[in-house]
Amino acid sequence: MSEKQELNHSRRAILKGGMAMAATGLGVAVTGSAIAAPNTPESFDEVVDVIVVGSGFAGMSAALQAREGGARVMVIDKMPVFGGNSTINGGAMAVAGSSLQKEAGIQDDVNVMVDDMLKAGRGMNDVEMLKLVCDGTAESCEWLIGHGVKWKPFVQHFGGHSIQRVLQTVESSGAGIIRPMIKVAREQGVDMRNQVRMESFIQDDKGRVIGLEVREGYYFPKEKTGKIRRFGARKGVIMATGGFGNDVKYRMMQMPELNSELDSTNHAGATSEALKQMMLIGANPIHLDQIQLGPWSSPDEKGFGTASQFATIATYPHGIVVDVRTGERFFNELADRKARADAIMTRRDDKHQPVYPVGFTNAAGAAKAQTLAWGMKYNVIKKADTLEELAEIYGMPADKLKAQVARWNEAVKNRDDKEFGRPMQEAILLEEGPWYAARMWPKVHYCMGGVRVNTRSEVLHLITDKPIPGLFAAGEATGGIHGASRLGACAVAEGVVTGRNAGRICAAEKGINLQLS
Repeated sequence: MSEKQELNHSRRAILKGGMAMAATGLGVAVTGSAIAAPNTPESFDEVVDVIVVGSGFAGMSAALQAREGGARVMVIDKMPVFGGNSTINGGAMAVAGSSLQKEAGIQDDVNVMVDDMLKAGRGMNDVEMLKLVCDGTAESCEWLIGHGVKWKPFVQHFGGHSIQRVLQTVESSGAGIIRPMIKVAREQGVDMRNQVRMESFIQDDKGRVIGLEVREGYYFPKEKTGKIRRFGARKGVIMATGGFGNDVKYRMMQMPELNSELDSTNHAGATSEALKQMMLIGANPIHLDQIQLGPWSSPDEKGFGTASQFATIATYPHGIVVDVRTGERFFNELADRKARADAIMTRRDDKHQPVYPVGFTNAAGAAKAQTLAWGMKYNVIKKADTLEELAEIYGMPADKLKAQVARWNEAVKNRDDKEFGRPMQEAILLEEGPWYAARMWPKVHYCMGGVRVNTRSEVLHLITDKPIPGLFAAGEATGGIHGASRLGACAVAEGVVTGRNAGRICAAEKGINLQLS
């Protein structure tokens, strides 16, 4: 071959490779609605009908629903304990039209819940997915009861909801949902595998997802631990891998201000690698820069802690939050989470350092706060017999604090908060101590963004907007449902409803033949 022929041959090879790279950005070819893997193994170490990645609300709901649809199901989770963020979640579920609402005489409607979530989401929500979730809450609530979940016998009012529609497990924890579902799943023959990390998708020559390459025996966060194995999925893979709230590097790519100085309520395994694997095969990421801060957290403890439940159950519905410098309120305590977190984050001194606000209520307001004793034990929640003592503890001006409480009591009597327009359904008079209080500062809590899905829970391709065959997703791994801000108690609603939706549809898929090694 002459020098000229060699140059022409090299040029053709470069151009050929360049066109493939341009088509996908990844060096693999686009075929139809998915991206085809260049190397598809001919056999698998194990084969089931449905593989569910993740064992939280969405994952366990998907696994149970798929199993009840007759599918052989495997659940894998990279962590040593099942449940992820769902286990440490507060166990609260927003339900439109629950039996508990009806017993309490509370009128609710799916359309009202949709409107509330649209308002909180600043209109950025995927309306069809939003309707799917809200419409499925009442039936899914009963489905959970049938699987052993027990709710407290009253309905709560969480911020951003126009009425009381929140149910909560008797444990005040998501473990009250996860544990019963895992128990039933095992009884029904779902194969539960922990310490199994997904490495990559396996696709056939047409781009269909047919399985996963995993590390079995993985020890988080040691990247190269475990043995590489290949699991096949005849009907499909359901990604229920949650968000990336504890992946500081990746969340800073989306929102640089969410640096390592800001704590997170998430468990250590809430990272981005599963999301990235979906994106690598063409999944369309949506709203990744919409990351929610929990406005009920305390800087005096790590993670979710005890103050979160205290604030949600006691302070926000039955108390007030004040700036320690003035002793006065500065926002609507029952606004949506974004509005509250944004307001709290403005409390800073002239050096831009946080000036932690204080949220407080009295004994009547804290009566149902299950974490009160623990919070006091660890000095996160403090007790004061008088408002003067409360002011002294937190360095507040006592006269202004007392004047604020007096104004609040007038608002309660008139059922009208003229200062900030707070809903007053559960507002109480703050006339007598003892008082219970905690300092507040937001923490990274929830990712509204994820991959785009349709109402069949199929993951949609970035270029074609058509389903990637064999790939489904549910829960926090998806994006678009909540828009710019998720309302409290809607993570459980979304996880359970979309998980069941994905499980039901995936289990009904026509299975393909896969070969064992």
